[in-house]
Amino acid sequence: MKHLMANLIKVKIIRRVSMTRIGVYVCHCGGNISDTVDVEEVAQFASRLPDVVVVRSISHMCSESGQKAIIDDVKQYKLDRVVVAACSPQFQGSTFEKTLIKAGLNPSMVEMANIREQSAWPHYDAPEEATEKAKVLTAMAVERIRRTKPVEREAIKIGKNVLVVGGGIAGIQASLDLANAGFNVYLVEEKPTIGGHMAQLSRTFPTEDCASCILSPKMADVADHPNIHLLTYTEILEITGSVGNFKVRLKQKPRYVDADKCTACGECEKVCPVNVPDEFNLGMTKRKAIYLPSPTAVPHAHVIDENACLGIVPLRCGECAKACEANAINYDDTPKYINLDVDTIIVATGFEIFDARKKPQYGYGRFQNVVTALELERLIVEAAEGHFIRPIGKDIAFIQCVGSRDKQVGNLYCSRICCMYATKLASLLKRADPSRDVYIFYTDLRAYGKGFEEYYRKAQELGVKFIRGRPGELEEDPETKKVIIRVEDTLTRKIIEKKFDLVVLSVGLVPSKGTLKIAEMLKLPRSSDGFLKEAHPKFRPVDTPVEGVFVAGTAQGPKDIPDTVAQASAAAARAMAIMNRGELELSPIKAIVYEEKCDGCGECIDACPVDAIKLNGKASINAAVCKGCGACIPSCPRDAIDLKIFSNDEIMAEIEAALKDKKDGEHRILIFADDMCTYTLADGVGTSKMKYPADTFIIRVPSSSRVTAKMMIKAFELGADAIFLGECEEAVSPYPGTLKVIKENVEKARKALEEAGIEGERIQYSTFVTVMFPKFVKIANKLHEIATKNEISMEKRRRLHKIEVME
Repeated sequence: MKHLMANLIKVKIIRRVSMTRIGVYVCHCGGNISDTVDVEEVAQFASRLPDVVVVRSISHMCSESGQKAIIDDVKQYKLDRVVVAACSPQFQGSTFEKTLIKAGLNPSMVEMANIREQSAWPHYDAPEEATEKAKVLTAMAVERIRRTKPVEREAIKIGKNVLVVGGGIAGIQASLDLANAGFNVYLVEEKPTIGGHMAQLSRTFPTEDCASCILSPKMADVADHPNIHLLTYTEILEITGSVGNFKVRLKQKPRYVDADKCTACGECEKVCPVNVPDEFNLGMTKRKAIYLPSPTAVPHAHVIDENACLGIVPLRCGECAKACEANAINYDDTPKYINLDVDTIIVATGFEIFDARKKPQYGYGRFQNVVTALELERLIVEAAEGHFIRPIGKDIAFIQCVGSRDKQVGNLYCSRICCMYATKLASLLKRADPSRDVYIFYTDLRAYGKGFEEYYRKAQELGVKFIRGRPGELEEDPETKKVIIRVEDTLTRKIIEKKFDLVVLSVGLVPSKGTLKIAEMLKLPRSSDGFLKEAHPKFRPVDTPVEGVFVAGTAQGPKDIPDTVAQASAAAARAMAIMNRGELELSPIKAIVYEEKCDGCGECIDACPVDAIKLNGKASINAAVCKGCGACIPSCPRDAIDLKIFSNDEIMAEIEAALKDKKDGEHRILIFADDMCTYTLADGVGTSKMKYPADTFIIRVPSSSRVTAKMMIKAFELGADAIFLGECEEAVSPYPGTLKVIKENVEKARKALEEAGIEGERIQYSTFVTVMFPKFVKIANKLHEIATKNEISMEKRRRLHKIEVME
């Protein structure tokens, strides 16, 4: 019931003479915090902290009334700093920065104590421990903000150029929205045509609209739009830079056919002697070495497959060129390399279907009458056009969840579309021939979307048989080649055994190779399902953690066409919102040099992973190039380099506050968490209510490479029992080369510990991606075990003061 009292605002005015005046605001979060943490006790505790002049306890700090309380207090009590003890700064940090701007303060003068994700949620079953931890986290925030200095923020001009990666329905929709709003769009597709997987479909569920009728006009609009530069058959080689200044290097493969001249008459195909599997029909039909990628291809022009052609180099059969009256064929075509400058990027790299060969019990690739659902789509489309690729038969079975919700293959997620596309295909088969016997074998039927439940009911009325049961091993009749399925109907408890003319595997969706490539290139984190991770699933669902980069469609996760189109439009709108400002505020997290301390030794130059430091007598930082990782800081022997927002003073303030008032028998573990991966991961652990020891305190840093060996040793001297440094895995890290710096810092600190007679294993480090929840919990538990195994004597801690740590 505690959270019901949250609307009663309690103000405590502490009259002190001080240059610093701090207001502390403790949030109930509608019970998310106050159901576990005694918020009033935390508020009372905060009122006794140095330089705190106002403390309030408020139900929802992020609400209008909560923000207004801050603005009013700044004016009334002349506050110059604010601490909000609430949720994660990654969730509402920007909200309170804007609040401070409204109040007339520098936005860097607010600090958030994360007492929800790091206290109330992971320690939900231990309210006393959670409350004590919340107090310490609040004290850390107060002590940090006491030492924070205002940071002025710079802005750069931002243009209206957008790179859209991927030419499926998501990329097409985003491109059209942006182009129609007057933005300059570069749409890049690695295949010879846009359209993606939607171009291969027969109908769309639940309305059974013609897929091509929806897609083809949009494809044509892309080709005709003056603001869209369509770059098909093009791969991205490199992307560097940042929002407002992305540098993109592209390679456009040779088509060997001039798309402007080609009339797609098809005469060249008639004379081509080469036959190879047609990718558009998933290898079930053949195409020529010179071919039209799809019936609705855009550009609507032929292309020569140089790997299949009898002789682009050195010999040419030349038959297609002889047959081409438009003289469109150019055997001497070469790759084109293109450089682009863009301001924002939308990633719409789509999906691939699960490789059913990874489930050998279903016989795909071995039994001739086992196909995937996408292959059946092509069979239906081709049959409707009078091209009968193969017989479908009278008895047809669908097997659901092939490659989805499957621990064996590592895909625990639901692919969302499989139940409905199986229902659609089964309905189409029954309508085409009501005498067909069509079964759908499912685990759980998921009809979650608008009109889906009604569509499922209509399929039942058509005579489609839905059987709850997952078939095990399939067999093939050696004579008829029919497929034998044995399965238990778990609703009726009856065993079904039947021979089928065709078995259709409802394969799930997996991230495309293009998604994996772009994730590595842009350092985008991925979720546990392997798809791209959004910045926040509710707050920023189409943003990525990389500013200026947005995600759309199935690059972010499995979804149907309406959701894909909606998300593509949302991503386009988010990109527009940034570019319409005309200028963009730069991140204030930059390295700085204290010239009075710098002796020009140059040690920092080699430490910088992005060459942002130059030496001209003394070191200087190129702020436009600096990424703000802080890897240069440990290299400086004179402590002449620091980091704005995450300065040595601010981090040491948090360390000191975390260890202050530590009682006998208590243990304190410090985790330095890089902002992109480890801190996000810790938030996810809290959100998932996964428990870890409450004696663990997290300090957020841009990169753990900025945590010096001196800092670590000082922390042990002050009472730390174990320290952990977390960093992104190299493939997704925005800071190249920092892992080497972290390793060196840890080795130096361990050596100093051992010199004082303290176990070096008390300092640990590891890399993460944002989905490694169990790994984080395991490490926290291990650190707790190490910390509590043996006590560090005060004598050993005092020895550390005398040990010189060489940076």
